[in-house]
Amino acid sequence: MRLTLLGTGDARQVPVYNCSCAACDSARVYPARRRGPCCALIECGAQRWLIDSGLTDLTERFPPHSLSGILQTHYHADHAQGLLHLRWGQGLIIPVHGPDDPEGLADLYKHPGILDFSQPFAAHERRQLGELSVTALPLNHSKLTFGYLLEGPEVNGERRRIAYLTDTLGVPDASAEVLRQQSLDLLVLDCSTAPQPIAPRNHNDLTRALEVVQQLQPRETVLTHIGHSFDAWLLDNPGALPTGVSLAFDGRVL
Repeated sequence: MRLTLLGTGDARQVPVYNCSCAACDSARVYPARRRGPCCALIECGAQRWLIDSGLTDLTERFPPHSLSGILQTHYHADHAQGLLHLRWGQGLIIPVHGPDDPEGLADLYKHPGILDFSQPFAAHERRQLGELSVTALPLNHSKLTFGYLLEGPEVNGERRRIAYLTDTLGVPDASAEVLRQQSLDLLVLDCSTAPQPIAPRNHNDLTRALEVVQQLQPRETVLTHIGHSFDAWLLDNPGALPTGVSLAFDGRVL
């Protein structure tokens, strides 16, 4: 399996409009430090699935028939806005598998165009997509949201296992139990802010993210959905991440 992190920012992205913090100023000078909408691409055998669709240039990035479909975590605008343009294509159908949220984003469900929303995931449902196995895991967020357990083909009795969990505050017990059944090779986890004295409402800060890492014990953890204030804090606290935990960046391949 190959996971490419196409975007690693929170809803504001980096740099933030009219912000002059150290992280935003740095991102304006060094394009590699910019963060786009949080999304990824999982490739396994012949399968190529986009995880979320907040990028607004999907039609330029992905030629027709280059995607098997889209795994949508939820329908907040920063994770789904790219669908608003993509749907008006023609001559093909793109399956979008995600939570059953008829309100979706704007009028996506009412006017889906080439997008097929007819097979939403149920909580904890596992689907076999070619060689790729996908399990939908409910998360703690203000809108119905799934994380995804991604498992590759079995080789010598073992499967590679990746958990992609954004947006969330902690992990619900039932979802954590699924993730603990076998060892995780990689955890890609929401961590939007530096340590906070009080738990945030919708996203992990570093304190809560590391609690999830301790709970799930993955071999490797990559933090994503990064806010500009967290980037700025890390500039002043470069040793804050423990061994085995690293920061996502746009274009990172795992």
